[in-house]
Amino acid sequence: MNQTSPVRRALRGRAARSLTPAVLAAVIVAGTAACDSSDTSSQGTARSTRTVSAEPVASPEATRSPRTQDDFAASVSADVERNRQKAVTALKGVDGKGNAVEDVSVNGLPVAASEQFRSALVRVTNRSGKAAFYAVRVEFVGASGKVLDSVVLGFADAPPNRTVSEHANSRKAAGVKSFPRIAQAERG
Repeated sequence: MNQTSPVRRALRGRAARSLTPAVLAAVIVAGTAACDSSDTSSQGTARSTRTVSAEPVASPEATRSPRTQDDFAASVSADVERNRQKAVTALKGVDGKGNAVEDVSVNGLPVAASEQFRSALVRVTNRSGKAAFYAVRVEFVGASGKVLDSVVLGFADAPPNRTVSEHANSRKAAGVKSFPRIAQAERG
């Protein structure tokens, strides 16, 4: 009997595996050459297209903004605080829940034991035909029903037929099992 040794069988498999990439490369080159040899002399085909444009004279130099990230953060904080103050003023004269409770929803966000505040996502949908200011009071209520904290948000220029959102954060409700609810909402 003519049996092949295991060493010879292993070498034969290795040779086939090493030839596979070479054969594959040859097939790709042949296919590319076949595609490239097509006749492009017929009307309506072009071999290459060039767009000629003037060289740019000089690119403008990058200038650093005089504002820093801290300046930007302070500006945003000041804007948020202005809106909050305006909302507090707007809610002082409101009897009951206000005229926009149907336009506002709130969802509590998951809480980790290490978090320093309790957060809720407040959404306002402006169903009117023009931009409007919304004042919203969110209460964080404990399991016993006691109000742990009250947070006021101001939504400036909420666009018509759109939903905008903000986070209401409470340090007093941190680490306590609580849920947020809308206490008042007024469209101004």
